[in-house]
Amino acid sequence: MRYTRVSVGGRAVWGQVGEEDVELLSESPLDATRRQPHIERGPTVIGTVPRAGATWLPVVVPPVFYAVGMNYPRHIEHARAEVPTRPEVGYRANNALTGHGSPIVKPAGVEGRFEAEPELVAVIGRTLRHATYQEAQEGVFGWTIGNDVSARTWQHQDRTFWRSKNSDTFKPMGPWIETDVDALAQTTTLRVNGEVRASFATGDMVFDPFDFIVEMTRHVTLRPGDVLWMGAESTCQLEPGDTVDIEISGIGVLSNPVHSEGNPS
Repeated sequence: MRYTRVSVGGRAVWGQVGEEDVELLSESPLDATRRQPHIERGPTVIGTVPRAGATWLPVVVPPVFYAVGMNYPRHIEHARAEVPTRPEVGYRANNALTGHGSPIVKPAGVEGRFEAEPELVAVIGRTLRHATYQEAQEGVFGWTIGNDVSARTWQHQDRTFWRSKNSDTFKPMGPWIETDVDALAQTTTLRVNGEVRASFATGDMVFDPFDFIVEMTRHVTLRPGDVLWMGAESTCQLEPGDTVDIEISGIGVLSNPVHSEGNPS
């Protein structure tokens, strides 16, 4: 199944994605994962919108979301960094989230490298604390795609990633959550203006998503709607006027135009 959030009449509505239409749902499919089995019922269909004309929103907006860095061997080698010895995560701000088709806005003050990073994203579907590896696997509701846009000069100037990775529009995510895919058996492809800039095995990670969930839930509680971005093997430069597409086979394509601040074209 493919679930998403779209804007209908100015409000966010969950939907189930078909070949031509998005069926609008009465509630989030994640809500059912919070219920006890004896009172569980799924969302009902309350309408449709054409898929071609949909206004896509970030698939979820978690209070906090988690992000992995330096988790692909080739990225570690390129950065001349040390291979991690245990799974560790960072945090991102939800103000940075934007949806499929929405612009990535390059701030006027950004100079130098302004880059895309194509990432697999796990969407949590159960409350998890002290999870086993099997419970971590069962706790993932589905998978989506993220673009970890980064302003490298700010990243090197600042003590934290507060603006280099968390500025508005720097975290496109979508277009939907795919619940029926072996995400680690797929291929991630990054294109700019239709030209392939990177392609790699999605599952070629130092630690997989379930390793991270096991480690994280020793210390923090994960809840339905939380997300875990899994890092990237490669990055590429973006410029205003570009369109960046991230495809993960078996999931879909996340596409966003790049604009400059103050210039929407």
